[in-house]
Amino acid sequence: MKSQLSAGRGYGRYAPSPTGDLHLGNLRTALLAWAFARNAGLGFLMRMEDIDERSRPHFVTRQLEDLEALGIDWDGPVIFQSQNRERYEDVFDGLRARGELYECYCTRRELAAAITSAPHMPLGAYAGTCRNLSESEREAKRQEIAALGREVAFRLDGHGKRMCVHDAIAGEYEGVVDDFIVRRGDGVFSYNFVSVIDDGIDGVCQIVRGDDLLSSAPRQAYLASLLDFEQAEYIHVPMVLNSEGVRLSKRDGAVTMRALAEYGWSAGDVVEFLGRSFGFDGVRDASEFAECVAEVGVRGIAGEAFIFEPEGWARQFLPSRGLR
Repeated sequence: MKSQLSAGRGYGRYAPSPTGDLHLGNLRTALLAWAFARNAGLGFLMRMEDIDERSRPHFVTRQLEDLEALGIDWDGPVIFQSQNRERYEDVFDGLRARGELYECYCTRRELAAAITSAPHMPLGAYAGTCRNLSESEREAKRQEIAALGREVAFRLDGHGKRMCVHDAIAGEYEGVVDDFIVRRGDGVFSYNFVSVIDDGIDGVCQIVRGDDLLSSAPRQAYLASLLDFEQAEYIHVPMVLNSEGVRLSKRDGAVTMRALAEYGWSAGDVVEFLGRSFGFDGVRDASEFAECVAEVGVRGIAGEAFIFEPEGWARQFLPSRGLR
């Protein structure tokens, strides 16, 4: 389970899923992750979270090209989660042998009903339906699952614990460690499981990502503690939302670098645009962006989400560029 990276050096990282082109919100977070790592004297890793069945090789290429165009670089080869199956299996086997995992037989319909009937639980948390079944009940459930042509899933037993993490922007954040899925019934390991393992083994000590993932930090920190990983520094940054307050997506128009290029936007224009969302003037590449981040610090990055309204922002900041 040892990493191939330089021993003793801490890293920041960016870890996109290659399921589509990166949009302005993704690129903004990538710039921040790179800037915080470089300003802290850390290495920087690029990890493709490509175990999602929607991942496509051509999106790996396009995402890396876009990040390089902005001036973002990384240390060592790109890491692919699809090539790390052995390390996930090793950790899974170890946790199972320690009794930290249990089988889950619930269908999606049963999960929805359990969540609905347990309003005291955190949003989306598992109610523990399969946690305390007897061995005879488990065997009966296994047979039911097998008759349906399915495999059992596995969950981490959170023991109802609460975990407190420190976030550089949000401060102290505490949450219930719910019994989250570790391995699905189709054999695919979950994001919450593999991301913790990769960060811990590869020496990631700084995690910068969108603040929509802040609620995942307690469960991930708990798993990291079980695996004797040092707790990383968290920096959950404000996201880019559309005019309706929903996370930005390609449905919101020309929001990817390739789509913007059709309107004459260069990579420098994209960096300038994203820089201005924080009040930075005239930044044209990642290095200039990092200098501005160093000047304002974390407090200068904290705040409300950036609301992206294409026409308004184009007229105010880049009047020569058109957005549709």
